[in-house]
Amino acid sequence: MNLASLRIITTNIKQLVQFYEKITGLTAHWSTADFAELHLGSFNLAIGSTLTMSLFGKDFAEPASNKSVTIEFLVKNVDEDYDRIKDALAEIVQEPTTMPWGNRSLLFRDPDGNLINFFSPVSPEAIKKFS
Repeated sequence: MNLASLRIITTNIKQLVQFYEKITGLTAHWSTADFAELHLGSFNLAIGSTLTMSLFGKDFAEPASNKSVTIEFLVKNVDEDYDRIKDALAEIVQEPTTMPWGNRSLLFRDPDGNLINFFSPVSPEAIKKFS
C-alpha cells in the first residue's frame, strides 16, 4: 500500500494553492477550478474547494477545522527554507529548532490553520533513518 494523496478542503482554494506553491516551490496542476494538485514525488498534495465534497453526496469535511494532523515535509535545509518563506507565513508556531530525536524542525500554519512541519535530519541517527 502507498499513500497516494493528502487532500485539504478549503473555502478559498486560490489562496491555499498559492500558499503551497510558494512554500514548496512547485506549480500546481489544476484539474478544474475547484481542484488542484502538487506532485511531491511519493504522493500528491491535493487541494479542493468545498464544492468537491458535494460530489460525494454530502459535506464530509469542515474546512479550516484541523486540530490533530500535521503535514510534514522532509526538506534539505530547514534554515534555508525558513529564510525563503518566512515573509509568506502568517503564523510561525516554532522557528527552526533541533528536536531531541535529531530533526531540525520548523512549525507554521497555512492560511486555513493547518499545522505544517518542515524538517531536516541533523543527527547521525536521523540522517541514517532518512537516507
